[in-house]
Amino acid sequence: MDAMDLPVMPPLEPMLAKAQKAVPAEAGVWSYEPKWDGFRALVFRDGDEVVLLSRSGKDLARYFPEVLDAVRDELAPRCVLDGEIVVPRNVGGRVRLDWESLSQRIHPAESRVRMLSEQTPAHFIGFDALAVGDSSLLKEPFRTRRDALIDAVEEKQWCHVTRTTEDPELGTRWLEDFEGAGLDGVIAKRLDGVYLPGKRDMVKVKHARDADCVAIGYRIHKSGEGIGSILLGLYRDDGELQMVGGAASFTAKARLSLLADLEPLRIGDDVRDGEPSRWNSAADKRWIPVRPERVCEVAYDQMEGDRFRHAVTFRRWRPDRDPASCTFDQLDVPATYDLYDVLESSGASEATGEGN
Repeated sequence: MDAMDLPVMPPLEPMLAKAQKAVPAEAGVWSYEPKWDGFRALVFRDGDEVVLLSRSGKDLARYFPEVLDAVRDELAPRCVLDGEIVVPRNVGGRVRLDWESLSQRIHPAESRVRMLSEQTPAHFIGFDALAVGDSSLLKEPFRTRRDALIDAVEEKQWCHVTRTTEDPELGTRWLEDFEGAGLDGVIAKRLDGVYLPGKRDMVKVKHARDADCVAIGYRIHKSGEGIGSILLGLYRDDGELQMVGGAASFTAKARLSLLADLEPLRIGDDVRDGEPSRWNSAADKRWIPVRPERVCEVAYDQMEGDRFRHAVTFRRWRPDRDPASCTFDQLDVPATYDLYDVLESSGASEATGEGN
């Protein structure tokens, strides 16, 4: 980093987005683009010197050596770009984002990172340009930065430019169209807006869905009082009840109320170990199983394989629902579009790695 001499230098906070329920509809005001579900990354390139920084300022380079190579091969010699690191995989003949393969890259063993970089290589998706050559673009309107971004991505095999539109109807349609490709929603940026590091000046609209799930267990809150999270399950076609994630973030009052609801269903003194977290190794993952007799309605935004991508929101108990009726069928999202339909014209449709 000491050898770099760019008009915009690290560290730098990326511009953020505030959540809204609907895509803003003022024509001529907004640019719309798909919301990528990967690792946010700021790319600083000055010749062979490349820095990859996460949203929180952490160095991503050691986890994605193939992205460093791609940046040197495919981006303008001197540039600062904002974007996302993703791992695409071919699933059933269509290419979609694979969060699980991406998250496995955060691993302490260099040998494993190197192996995964060859088996499931990551791509960089650019969606903003902060500097090109000797010019800072932070004070330029987005429409100008967008043109600079397209020029800065000189090859499109491993580095790409996301699609955009100024048509609010099309932007709204993308919210549903591209979910099957593993995307997370839609982002709206003001066409005349400058880049504001660390400020929530963009708009994000994420998928909002609900599901009825079986409560299969719970974790005690870290305070020791009440429920910290409810573990959720759905029935597979073979009749097995499979854990799909958890609902969390309850008020103190709700934690106690939910414990009173579930504690009578506890199965003896059984306490089970959960999956370790690669993000927080100190987190207590032990959980208490309960008889699968209660159904709850939850709100979620996205599935990743056969699990909820994020923690979901508990809405209410559903005493009218039979637990056996809580199956995966209610979550189906048709894979109508391929991941490469979400990019500017690209020749990278086959570049999804040998292991895909």
